[in-house]
Amino acid sequence: MLRPARAPASWLLLAGLLCGGGVWASRVNKHKPWLEPTYHGIITENDNTVLLDPPLIALDKDAPLRFAGEICGFKIHGQNVPFDAVVVDKSTGEGLIRSKEKLDCELQKDYTFTIQAYDCGKGPDGTNVKKSHKATVHIQVNDVNEYAPVFKDKSYKATVVEGKQYDSILRVEAVDADCSPQFSQICSYEVVTPDVPFTIDKDGYIKNTEKLNYGKEHQYKLTVTAYDCGKKRATEDALVKISIKPTCTPGWQGWNNRIEYEPGTGALALFPNIRLETCDEPIASVQATVELETSHIGKGCDRDTYSEKSLHRLCGAAPGTAELLPSPTSSLNWTAGLPTDNGHDSDQVFEFNGTQAVRIPDGVVSVNPKEPFMVSVWMRHGPFGRKKEAILCSSDKTDMNRHHYSLYVHGCRLIFLLRQDPSEEKKYKPAEFHWKLNQVCDEEWHHYVLNVEFPSVTLYLDGVSHEPFSVTEDYPLHPSKIETQLVVGACWQGGDLHMTQFFRGNLAGLTIRSGKVADKKVIDCLYTCKEGLDLQIPEDDSKDIKVQVNPSQSVLTLEGEDIGELDKAMQHISYLNSRQFPTPGIRRLKITSTVKCFNEAPCISIPPVDGYVMVLQPEEPKISLSGIHHFARAASEFESSEGVFLFPELRIISTITREVEPERDGDEDPTVQESLVSEEIVHDLDTCEVTVEGEELNQEQESLEVDMTRLQQKGIEMSSSDLGVVFTGVDTMASYEEALHLLRYRNWHTRSLLDRKFKLVCSELNGRYVSNDFKVEVNVIHTANPMEHANHMAAQPQFVQPEHRSFVDLSGHNLASPHPFAVVPSTATVVIVVCVSFLVFMIILGVFRIRAAHQRTMRDQDTGKENEMDWDDSALTITVNPMETYEDQHSSEEEEEEEEEEESEEGEEDDDITSAESESSEEEEGGRGDQPGASRQQQLEWDDSTLSY
Repeated sequence: MLRPARAPASWLLLAGLLCGGGVWASRVNKHKPWLEPTYHGIITENDNTVLLDPPLIALDKDAPLRFAGEICGFKIHGQNVPFDAVVVDKSTGEGLIRSKEKLDCELQKDYTFTIQAYDCGKGPDGTNVKKSHKATVHIQVNDVNEYAPVFKDKSYKATVVEGKQYDSILRVEAVDADCSPQFSQICSYEVVTPDVPFTIDKDGYIKNTEKLNYGKEHQYKLTVTAYDCGKKRATEDALVKISIKPTCTPGWQGWNNRIEYEPGTGALALFPNIRLETCDEPIASVQATVELETSHIGKGCDRDTYSEKSLHRLCGAAPGTAELLPSPTSSLNWTAGLPTDNGHDSDQVFEFNGTQAVRIPDGVVSVNPKEPFMVSVWMRHGPFGRKKEAILCSSDKTDMNRHHYSLYVHGCRLIFLLRQDPSEEKKYKPAEFHWKLNQVCDEEWHHYVLNVEFPSVTLYLDGVSHEPFSVTEDYPLHPSKIETQLVVGACWQGGDLHMTQFFRGNLAGLTIRSGKVADKKVIDCLYTCKEGLDLQIPEDDSKDIKVQVNPSQSVLTLEGEDIGELDKAMQHISYLNSRQFPTPGIRRLKITSTVKCFNEAPCISIPPVDGYVMVLQPEEPKISLSGIHHFARAASEFESSEGVFLFPELRIISTITREVEPERDGDEDPTVQESLVSEEIVHDLDTCEVTVEGEELNQEQESLEVDMTRLQQKGIEMSSSDLGVVFTGVDTMASYEEALHLLRYRNWHTRSLLDRKFKLVCSELNGRYVSNDFKVEVNVIHTANPMEHANHMAAQPQFVQPEHRSFVDLSGHNLASPHPFAVVPSTATVVIVVCVSFLVFMIILGVFRIRAAHQRTMRDQDTGKENEMDWDDSALTITVNPMETYEDQHSSEEEEEEEEEEESEEGEEDDDITSAESESSEEEEGGRGDQPGASRQQQLEWDDSTLSY
């Protein structure tokens, strides 16, 4: 009963759902749409539709209700998302994601954003819309092979050595701009050029397929292309140049055999382009040694060639150094007979051949064994035998053969003997000090300095100290009054009166200084060369390079592991010569190298490098001395305490002559020659010697003197003898000028003296550059009677000129007087009077002859004209120039002096002419006698005019 009752109700419910469900759905939207939490999509660059996994489908539990169960749209959340989503079927909720613009994988490979789905709401008006949760969408942009490979470089270069098979010569590399691994990777390379012995692998490495021959081909040119994994070929191929060079030889490359050094240019880089070729051999380290050979220059290298005494002063040594082997001069002439190096370009060197020696004059040096003293010498000696060879020896002058002190060589030993003077203590004391040194007999120049502070003696050899290995003791000498003789190159045997122990070798710069030993700084200064190797490299380039230099800067050693840094260091090695006038010639260079390899493996051998530095001839200076060559002074000035200054206006200059090429516009003109330009330079002088010409100085009545106080302030020393004086010491030309301005000549017995002549010569670098001979002649003016002179002036006041007159320089002679009126010598006055008298006599004789001829013409009219001409000839033969007679009787110098006196002091000369003579002169000159300055030449012209009358 119950079941039939319910059946109509079920049907009614079903009918209501089918017929009225739309009305209910519009009123009810209970559920939100549903999406998958994550979607992954793929889109290709040239497409706009995204393929999603899983597909984009939104579900709604309100389905199948209309509106509430339908999906009306999708919403994408994110910034700058180039995608949108559209609904394909509302009822099923299917959707689609599309790109809004063209995508580029190279710009962005993937995108990530969120998406929401929303239903249609309760009705067509879209009210009460419900949205799903936000789902994450990942989209990857698939690449399209749109770009072709491109090589990084358009061309490649490499150099290989012939005869080798290389695993890799060089690598070429191409890139692809595509974004995907498939299309952006280069999968293969190819050598396009056919028939070449090279191949390339997939990574771009090129190698040779056979051994290359330099004689067959010097260079190969290859064309190479590339492919990406999409089989797309490069748009432009690459060019590869492979050069073949001959078989590699290890060694230094890029250096010049001859290197020219111009004096005064500072440091010169010796190897600016040098590099070490190792032929790619594995090397652990390299040691390179550069040697500069200067043993043939001077005393082992280029040094200042001043006298040894001057060098000691320049190095700051205490005064009192005595030079035992000076360059020969007029006052220091005991070395004149010794052979020298026959040149002045370098140091003064004396040769001893085993038969020669020089005695040192007494007073040159005095040594007290109880006081300290120093001996310094340069020596070159070879292994000549086992005999004793004395360098320096002080022994008894007569009677006995005792040696007081000596320095001698015995084989390869240097021995210094010092015997003590007699004393109260008669006991053994050190007497002989022995040094065994290879340098003594190696035939090379070495510098020896002995510092003697008894009982201690220290030897400095080339600046390095050496203590004696053996000391022999002996008794002091027995007392005696025998004088000693100092000899260089041998020993004097006073008892036998002959020389013994002759030295064979070369010596230079032998000096002794008493009272004080030499400082180490002075010793180093004396030994230091003025030329050598120099290395100046930046700190960054030298941090891994070890550098060693010997004291003379002739050997420089570099060691390093990095070949590149070693090359840079070698390129900074330079030659430097600090002398203003270096010794010209060749300095040989040598580079020796030592290579170390890893794990004691066999190493390559680097051959030595030989070259030379050519020091060019310096432009020689011309030292010029100028000033007053001839002047006269009153005898009283010579006899005064000050005397007469010999060089009051001396000027010392030095010039060099350079060749200057003329400026040429356009084509060179072969007729245009180089011009010479003289330039004044400044340098030092070390000697100026003033010698007297004629008789030697008589010390009893004349002398050459200098204010020694002012001279010592300049550091210039002076020595004098009967031949003159010598100024020594390295100083400027200006200082020598001032010193020579102070030199005075005195003579306190001038009655028989008419003139004195002197010669001045200055030099630089121990005679290497010598000035001209500057000669000065001084005349003594002997004054006349003062009363007679006053009377003459009173008798002829018209000739007195009170103003100060400048004295005219004639032919290099200058008559100067400190007084406004010079006193005319009595001899000159007599000569003038005789000449004028003779001239008046000739004039009177001429007038008489004219009158006589006129009378003869009147008597014989037929031959009057002819007779007149005969008379004229006779008159001319009688008239002679009195001045020519005077010139025949006097020297040319006396004539010039006479002319200067007559011109500069004519007013005084006229005072000595009598009034009668003056009147005759005025009449015959026709009014020209009013000119007091008329010269002798004008008087001769007047003589011609009288003949025409």
